[in-house]
Amino acid sequence: MNLRAFLDFGLILPIFGLMGISVSVIVSSNSSLVSQQITSFIFGLFLFIFFSSVDYRLWRKFAWLFYGFSLILLLLTYANPLVRGSNRWIEFATLRFQPSEIIKPFITIYFIFLLIQEKKLSLIPFLKPFFFLFPIFILIFKQPDLGNFLVYFFTFLAIEIMVGIPLIYIVMIVISSILGFPFIWILLQQYQKSRILTFLNPHTDSIGAGYNAIQAMIAIGSGKIFGLGLGRGTQSHLLFLPEYHTDFIFASIGEELGFFGGFLVILFYFILLGRIIKISMDADDQFGKLLSIGIFAQIFIQVLINIGMNLGVVPINGITLHLLSYGGSSIIAVFIGLGMVASIGNIHKRQSTIVIR
Repeated sequence: MNLRAFLDFGLILPIFGLMGISVSVIVSSNSSLVSQQITSFIFGLFLFIFFSSVDYRLWRKFAWLFYGFSLILLLLTYANPLVRGSNRWIEFATLRFQPSEIIKPFITIYFIFLLIQEKKLSLIPFLKPFFFLFPIFILIFKQPDLGNFLVYFFTFLAIEIMVGIPLIYIVMIVISSILGFPFIWILLQQYQKSRILTFLNPHTDSIGAGYNAIQAMIAIGSGKIFGLGLGRGTQSHLLFLPEYHTDFIFASIGEELGFFGGFLVILFYFILLGRIIKISMDADDQFGKLLSIGIFAQIFIQVLINIGMNLGVVPINGITLHLLSYGGSSIIAVFIGLGMVASIGNIHKRQSTIVIR
């Protein structure tokens, strides 16, 4: 294997930059977690190398298998004990993983597989993929996992837009979402409703539903320009900031590394997402273009929601920050997706080299 072929610095630089920040902040806040985080990163890098070395077009043949396996994994979460009131995880021996995270790139492949089989963009081909994915949506929503439900929904919508669906269908989705909100509201858990109601003014319930948002904003604000320094964040070290190493790691970064640290994180994501867009534009076939756009949308939407809730501009929900938050499931999923994107770029480079010669 020629390793140089897989060193796309537009991907590698932000990946290692974000991993370095993640390990630094986790070491400073809870050193007992760092060995597991490093292990997850090492395993993730092996997956990245594997998926970048395999021709991405091969995965189309396994689309239905990916769908069936994903459905089974999500169903198995309901056979496992509740963890903090949710059926999001599967426990096997000493391992615990979150299927709704790991299956993201595979379900994206299945969704694209259904779309590109259609010859014309009429209403039925537009709705067909959502019909098959309806069980996936329901199982994730009922776990409950509203954050990942939104990530899936907007990822698939972004792919549909890139396919070139008529504008009228987008308008239909928006109108249907607005009209269906009262029904969705009934299905939400009480804590989810409370988070939405306290979103505009967290101080209406400062020790309840608004507590997380207030503590996150305090942590970010206290960091100012250059932060309090690694290991000196009071909000995380004194446990005022909940989930300081997972959902609210951006607030921990803001507290300890300040505006500079937060800007660096966003810059790394900007470089990473920009490179994915470039690979999508250069892809040699529709499947490659849509797959890279799907991975782009997954990362972009998840980053947007997570940083938004840390800054208090998005309602709180349980969603991680890719390549920063502690947790193996999220790390594995994003490395698989980025490996596929790297494969798309590698195939294009090889084709271009052949043409030039």
